[in-house]
Amino acid sequence: MEAIPLSQYDVVSLDNIASGVRGLHILFVNVYTVKAENGGWTLIDTGLHYSAGKIKHWAENHFGKGSKPDAIILTHGHFDHVGAAEELVKEWNVPVYAHPDEIQFLNGQTQYPPPDASVGGGLVAVMSPLYPRTSANLTDHVRPLPADHSVPTLPDWRWLHTPGHAPGHISLFRESDCTLIVGDAFCTTKAESFLATASQRPELHGPPAYYTPDWVSARESVRQLADLRPTTVAPGHGLPMSGFDIASSLENLARNFNRVAIPEHGKYAQQAKSANT
Repeated sequence: MEAIPLSQYDVVSLDNIASGVRGLHILFVNVYTVKAENGGWTLIDTGLHYSAGKIKHWAENHFGKGSKPDAIILTHGHFDHVGAAEELVKEWNVPVYAHPDEIQFLNGQTQYPPPDASVGGGLVAVMSPLYPRTSANLTDHVRPLPADHSVPTLPDWRWLHTPGHAPGHISLFRESDCTLIVGDAFCTTKAESFLATASQRPELHGPPAYYTPDWVSARESVRQLADLRPTTVAPGHGLPMSGFDIASSLENLARNFNRVAIPEHGKYAQQAKSANT
Protein backbone atom coordinates (compact mmCIF):
# COMPACT_ATOMS: atom_id res chain seq x y z
CA MET A 1 0.00 0.00 0.00
CA GLU A 2 1.42 3.37 -0.99
CA ALA A 3 1.02 6.38 1.29
CA ILE A 4 -0.82 9.41 -0.04
CA PRO A 5 1.50 12.38 0.54
CA LEU A 6 0.15 15.25 2.60
CA SER A 7 0.66 18.73 1.24
CA GLN A 8 2.66 21.12 3.38
CA TYR A 9 -0.39 23.37 3.30
CA ASP A 10 -2.41 20.68 5.09
CA VAL A 11 0.12 20.46 7.94
CA VAL A 12 0.62 23.46 10.22
CA SER A 13 2.87 23.72 13.27
CA LEU A 14 1.19 25.18 16.36
CA ASP A 15 4.01 26.63 18.43
CA ASN A 16 4.19 28.18 21.91
CA ILE A 17 0.81 26.93 23.10
CA ALA A 18 2.08 26.82 26.68
CA SER A 19 5.41 26.17 28.36
CA GLY A 20 6.85 23.06 26.69
CA VAL A 21 3.66 22.38 24.70
CA ARG A 22 3.63 22.37 20.90
CA GLY A 23 1.08 21.12 18.40
CA LEU A 24 0.84 19.94 14.82
CA HIS A 25 -2.37 20.44 12.86
CA ILE A 26 -2.83 17.71 10.22
CA LEU A 27 -5.82 18.24 7.90
CA PHE A 28 -8.52 18.45 10.59
CA VAL A 29 -6.94 16.96 13.74
CA ASN A 30 -4.16 17.99 16.12
CA VAL A 31 -1.33 16.10 17.80
CA TYR A 32 0.81 17.57 20.58
CA THR A 33 4.22 17.19 22.17
CA VAL A 34 4.98 18.03 25.79
CA LYS A 35 8.57 18.56 26.90
CA ALA A 36 9.50 17.35 30.38
CA GLU A 37 11.86 19.14 32.76
CA ASN A 38 14.49 16.42 32.20
CA GLY A 39 14.60 17.26 28.49
CA GLY A 40 12.57 14.29 27.30
CA TRP A 41 9.29 14.66 25.51
CA THR A 42 6.00 12.86 25.08
CA LEU A 43 3.71 12.65 22.04
CA ILE A 44 -0.01 13.10 22.64
CA ASP A 45 -2.06 11.25 19.97
CA THR A 46 -0.79 10.31 16.52
CA GLY A 47 -3.29 11.78 14.05
CA LEU A 48 -4.38 10.20 10.79
CA HIS A 49 -2.98 7.37 8.71
CA TYR A 50 -0.05 8.36 6.48
CA SER A 51 0.97 11.22 8.78
CA ALA A 52 3.84 9.43 10.58
CA GLY A 53 6.48 11.02 8.34
CA LYS A 54 5.16 14.51 8.97
CA ILE A 55 5.07 13.90 12.73
CA LYS A 56 8.64 12.55 12.80
CA HIS A 57 9.96 15.45 10.70
CA TRP A 58 8.20 18.00 12.89
CA ALA A 59 9.45 16.38 16.09
CA GLU A 60 13.03 16.23 14.81
CA ASN A 61 12.89 19.93 13.97
CA HIS A 62 12.15 20.65 17.63
CA PHE A 63 14.02 17.90 19.48
CA GLY A 64 16.88 16.94 17.17
CA LYS A 65 17.46 14.43 14.41
CA GLY A 66 16.84 10.87 15.53
CA SER A 67 14.99 12.04 18.64
CA LYS A 68 12.15 9.88 19.88
CA PRO A 69 9.60 10.42 22.65
CA ASP A 70 9.67 8.82 26.07
CA ALA A 71 6.14 7.57 25.39
CA ILE A 72 2.96 8.12 23.42
CA ILE A 73 -0.19 9.04 25.34
CA LEU A 74 -3.51 8.42 23.57
CA THR A 75 -6.54 10.48 24.57
CA HIS A 76 -8.63 7.74 22.91
CA GLY A 77 -8.46 5.27 20.05
CA HIS A 78 -10.57 6.77 17.26
CA PHE A 79 -9.03 6.48 13.79
CA ASP A 80 -8.06 10.16 13.56
CA HIS A 81 -6.11 10.00 16.83
CA VAL A 82 -4.23 6.71 16.36
CA GLY A 83 -3.68 6.61 12.59
CA ALA A 84 0.12 6.79 12.71
CA ALA A 85 0.51 4.91 16.00
CA GLU A 86 1.54 1.50 14.63
CA GLU A 87 4.16 2.96 12.29
CA LEU A 88 5.60 5.30 14.91
CA VAL A 89 5.76 2.57 17.58
CA LYS A 90 7.44 0.21 15.15
CA GLU A 91 10.17 2.76 14.49
CA TRP A 92 10.53 4.25 17.98
CA ASN A 93 9.78 1.17 20.14
CA VAL A 94 8.31 3.28 22.95
CA PRO A 95 5.42 2.47 25.32
CA VAL A 96 1.90 3.67 24.60
CA TYR A 97 -0.40 4.64 27.47
CA ALA A 98 -4.19 4.79 27.42
CA HIS A 99 -7.09 4.48 29.83
CA PRO A 100 -7.86 0.85 30.78
CA ASP A 101 -11.36 1.16 29.26
CA GLU A 102 -9.82 2.08 25.91
CA ILE A 103 -7.37 -0.79 25.64
CA GLN A 104 -10.06 -3.17 24.34
CA PHE A 105 -10.19 -1.00 21.21
CA LEU A 106 -6.41 -0.69 20.90
CA ASN A 107 -5.67 -4.40 20.75
CA GLY A 108 -8.11 -5.36 18.01
CA GLN A 109 -10.71 -6.94 20.30
CA THR A 110 -13.58 -4.50 19.92
CA GLN A 111 -15.06 -2.04 17.41
CA TYR A 112 -16.49 1.34 18.37
CA PRO A 113 -20.25 1.90 18.06
CA PRO A 114 -21.34 2.99 14.58
CA PRO A 115 -21.03 6.70 13.79
CA ASP A 116 -24.29 8.61 13.47
CA ALA A 117 -24.69 10.57 10.23
CA SER A 118 -28.17 11.74 11.24
CA VAL A 119 -26.81 14.36 13.68
CA GLY A 120 -26.46 16.84 10.80
CA GLY A 121 -24.22 19.86 10.91
CA GLY A 122 -22.09 19.34 7.84
CA LEU A 123 -20.32 17.06 5.39
CA VAL A 124 -17.98 15.52 7.98
CA ALA A 125 -21.03 14.11 9.78
CA VAL A 126 -22.66 12.95 6.53
CA MET A 127 -19.51 11.01 5.61
CA SER A 128 -19.08 9.46 9.06
CA PRO A 129 -20.46 5.99 8.18
CA LEU A 130 -17.37 5.60 5.98
CA TYR A 131 -14.95 6.19 8.87
CA PRO A 132 -13.18 3.17 10.40
CA ARG A 133 -14.69 1.74 13.57
CA THR A 134 -11.52 -0.17 14.34
CA SER A 135 -8.49 1.31 16.07
CA ALA A 136 -4.77 0.60 15.87
CA ASN A 137 -3.52 -2.80 16.97
CA LEU A 138 -1.03 -1.97 19.71
CA THR A 139 -1.32 -5.20 21.72
CA ASP A 140 2.39 -5.54 22.48
CA HIS A 141 2.92 -1.90 23.38
CA VAL A 142 -0.17 -0.37 24.98
CA ARG A 143 -0.24 -0.09 28.77
CA PRO A 144 -2.92 1.23 31.15
CA LEU A 145 -2.36 4.65 32.64
CA PRO A 146 -1.63 4.55 36.39
CA ALA A 147 -4.66 4.39 38.65
CA ASP A 148 -3.39 7.37 40.66
CA HIS A 149 -3.92 9.64 37.61
CA SER A 150 -0.23 10.42 37.23
CA VAL A 151 1.34 10.55 33.77
CA PRO A 152 4.44 8.30 33.76
CA THR A 153 6.63 10.56 31.60
CA LEU A 154 5.21 13.92 32.69
CA PRO A 155 5.29 14.35 36.48
CA ASP A 156 3.75 17.85 36.33
CA TRP A 157 0.63 16.55 34.61
CA ARG A 158 -2.30 14.38 35.60
CA TRP A 159 -4.87 12.59 33.47
CA LEU A 160 -8.61 12.77 33.90
CA HIS A 161 -11.15 10.22 32.73
CA THR A 162 -13.50 12.17 30.45
CA PRO A 163 -15.74 9.56 28.80
CA GLY A 164 -18.67 10.11 26.48
CA HIS A 165 -16.97 10.55 23.14
CA ALA A 166 -15.24 7.22 23.86
CA PRO A 167 -15.46 4.96 26.94
CA GLY A 168 -11.80 5.43 27.88
CA HIS A 169 -11.36 9.00 26.70
CA ILE A 170 -8.93 11.06 28.78
CA SER A 171 -7.79 14.66 29.02
CA LEU A 172 -4.50 15.93 30.48
CA PHE A 173 -4.13 18.85 32.91
CA ARG A 174 -1.17 20.78 34.31
CA GLU A 175 -2.27 22.65 37.41
CA SER A 176 0.75 24.97 37.62
CA ASP A 177 -0.42 27.03 34.63
CA CYS A 178 -3.94 25.59 34.11
CA THR A 179 -3.12 24.07 30.72
CA LEU A 180 -5.61 21.49 29.47
CA ILE A 181 -5.04 19.06 26.58
CA VAL A 182 -8.60 18.19 25.79
CA GLY A 183 -8.64 15.34 23.28
CA ASP A 184 -12.20 15.34 21.90
CA ALA A 185 -14.04 16.00 25.18
CA PHE A 186 -14.89 19.33 23.55
CA CYS A 187 -13.68 21.17 20.46
CA THR A 188 -12.86 24.73 19.48
CA THR A 189 -14.49 24.31 16.09
CA LYS A 190 -17.68 22.73 14.81
CA ALA A 191 -16.19 19.32 14.06
CA GLU A 192 -19.15 18.16 11.97
CA SER A 193 -18.50 20.77 9.28
CA PHE A 194 -15.64 20.86 6.76
CA LEU A 195 -16.26 24.58 6.33
CA ALA A 196 -15.87 25.28 10.04
CA THR A 197 -12.75 23.15 10.40
CA ALA A 198 -11.23 24.83 7.35
CA SER A 199 -11.93 28.36 8.56
CA GLN A 200 -10.76 27.47 12.11
CA ARG A 201 -12.69 30.24 13.81
CA PRO A 202 -11.98 29.50 17.48
CA GLU A 203 -15.08 28.98 19.62
CA LEU A 204 -16.08 26.28 22.07
CA HIS A 205 -18.24 23.37 20.88
CA GLY A 206 -19.12 19.97 22.24
CA PRO A 207 -17.37 16.76 21.13
CA PRO A 208 -17.73 15.60 17.51
CA ALA A 209 -21.42 14.72 17.45
CA TYR A 210 -21.28 12.02 14.78
CA TYR A 211 -18.92 9.89 16.90
CA THR A 212 -20.23 10.50 20.43
CA PRO A 213 -22.47 7.63 21.62
CA ASP A 214 -22.84 8.58 25.30
CA TRP A 215 -24.03 12.15 25.69
CA VAL A 216 -24.81 11.85 29.40
CA SER A 217 -21.17 11.02 30.14
CA ALA A 218 -19.96 13.62 27.64
CA ARG A 219 -21.93 16.29 29.47
CA GLU A 220 -20.49 15.26 32.84
CA SER A 221 -16.98 15.27 31.38
CA VAL A 222 -17.34 18.85 30.21
CA ARG A 223 -18.62 19.83 33.64
CA GLN A 224 -15.57 18.18 35.21
CA LEU A 225 -13.21 20.06 32.90
CA ALA A 226 -15.02 23.35 33.49
CA ASP A 227 -14.40 22.95 37.22
CA LEU A 228 -10.65 23.07 36.50
CA ARG A 229 -10.99 26.63 35.14
CA PRO A 230 -8.26 26.26 32.50
CA THR A 231 -6.62 29.29 30.94
CA THR A 232 -5.17 27.38 27.96
CA VAL A 233 -6.94 24.60 26.06
CA ALA A 234 -5.39 22.43 23.35
CA PRO A 235 -8.14 20.43 21.58
CA GLY A 236 -8.06 17.55 19.15
CA HIS A 237 -10.12 19.57 16.68
CA GLY A 238 -9.84 23.33 16.27
CA LEU A 239 -7.18 25.81 17.31
CA PRO A 240 -5.65 26.01 20.79
CA MET A 241 -7.02 28.91 22.81
CA SER A 242 -5.60 30.90 25.70
CA GLY A 243 -6.85 33.64 28.01
CA PHE A 244 -8.66 34.17 31.26
CA ASP A 245 -12.01 34.17 29.44
CA ILE A 246 -11.54 30.49 28.54
CA ALA A 247 -12.76 29.43 31.98
CA SER A 248 -16.02 31.36 31.69
CA SER A 249 -16.59 30.16 28.11
CA LEU A 250 -16.12 26.55 29.19
CA GLU A 251 -18.42 27.07 32.16
CA ASN A 252 -21.03 28.43 29.76
CA LEU A 253 -20.64 25.38 27.51
CA ALA A 254 -21.11 23.08 30.51
CA ARG A 255 -24.15 25.00 31.74
CA ASN A 256 -25.84 24.99 28.32
CA PHE A 257 -24.54 21.65 27.09
CA ASN A 258 -27.96 20.18 26.29
CA ARG A 259 -28.87 23.12 24.09
CA VAL A 260 -25.58 23.93 22.36
CA ALA A 261 -23.74 20.59 22.18
CA ILE A 262 -26.24 17.74 21.97
CA PRO A 263 -27.68 17.45 18.44
CA GLU A 264 -31.42 17.83 17.88
CA HIS A 265 -31.41 14.59 15.91
CA GLY A 266 -29.48 11.37 16.24
CA LYS A 267 -29.89 7.89 17.66
CA TYR A 268 -27.57 8.58 20.60
CA ALA A 269 -28.91 12.03 21.51
CA GLN A 270 -32.36 11.27 22.89
CA GLN A 271 -31.10 9.58 26.06
CA ALA A 272 -29.30 12.72 27.19
CA LYS A 273 -32.08 15.06 26.10
CA SER A 274 -34.51 13.21 28.35
CA ALA A 275 -32.09 12.76 31.26
CA ASN A 276 -32.06 15.10 34.23
CA THR A 277 -29.64 18.02 33.91
